[in-house]
Amino acid sequence: MLTLTSLLAEAQSFAPEPGQEGSIAIHKDSSVFVGWANSIELYRGYADIAVPDSGMVDFGVAENALGPAEGNTIDVVSLGDSGYAVLQFLSPIYDGPGPDFAVFENGFADHYLELAFVEVSTDGIHFQRFPATSEIPLDHQMGPFEYSNCAYVHNLAGKYRQGYGTPFDLAELPDSDSVDRQQINYIRIVDVIGSLDSVYASKDQHGNIINDPYPTLFPSGGFDLDAIGVIHQKSAGLKEIHLKQSIWPNPFQDLVHLDFPSGTSYQIYTLTGKLVHQGVIRTEKVLGLNFLLPGSYLFQVTWPSGRTESLHLTKKSH
Repeated sequence: MLTLTSLLAEAQSFAPEPGQEGSIAIHKDSSVFVGWANSIELYRGYADIAVPDSGMVDFGVAENALGPAEGNTIDVVSLGDSGYAVLQFLSPIYDGPGPDFAVFENGFADHYLELAFVEVSTDGIHFQRFPATSEIPLDHQMGPFEYSNCAYVHNLAGKYRQGYGTPFDLAELPDSDSVDRQQINYIRIVDVIGSLDSVYASKDQHGNIINDPYPTLFPSGGFDLDAIGVIHQKSAGLKEIHLKQSIWPNPFQDLVHLDFPSGTSYQIYTLTGKLVHQGVIRTEKVLGLNFLLPGSYLFQVTWPSGRTESLHLTKKSH
């Protein structure tokens, strides 16, 4: 078995740990951060995806991933095998010089890696994954508390220990017709399943299996999300302000009031892109949404002119 010393002695392809020359880690208290995620939709994964009876992980609450990074072991939310979280921001993230945001995990030491894919979206429906690379050796299955080397991975969240964010640069995404790099409203964090079994394994952009601690049969298994810090963020635009004036109240309980011209169509999606309701506005000024579960949704409208706009809606519990 490779030891931590031998791993670190081998050639390193990517940026090293915090404090070393060439590291890209960003401390949680850095002045580069101008904003943090403000809402989240969480989907937990298994403690061991190969053993469904292992149940879902349950450590932490979703709200632990909102606001500034805490940089400790407990103020996080665990995703579990293949679990994921969709986070939204008050104002869009855009592609500026250098990294545009950073993801924080709670790794307790350098080179203890619990990894996740990072995906971004403009509309909350179409997501684009950062091209991730893993060169972690595949000679044996990494155990639950085994160390690797953060310099073996690129564009995977969890590269750095607690208190240090892994940065992501939107310029590294390929061009897309469905995702606008200058208007990112959603980020999805998807747990990497560390198993070497091809039935369950997660793979990088080159089709290589990603060797990650596995299995993690405890309530805090999988990726542990602390926060997402924004580096380049726009101010609220006129379209968003107009929509806020056209749909109210927000958050709502059962009814929302509408102020749109006749012929405007609308669709309501979950933050993972599932269409849950749609219709065309004729004369109605109130829309009943009592059938929706409490949570966050994307309300998208298409005006008679063909212009499409969207707004984040939140349904409150009674």
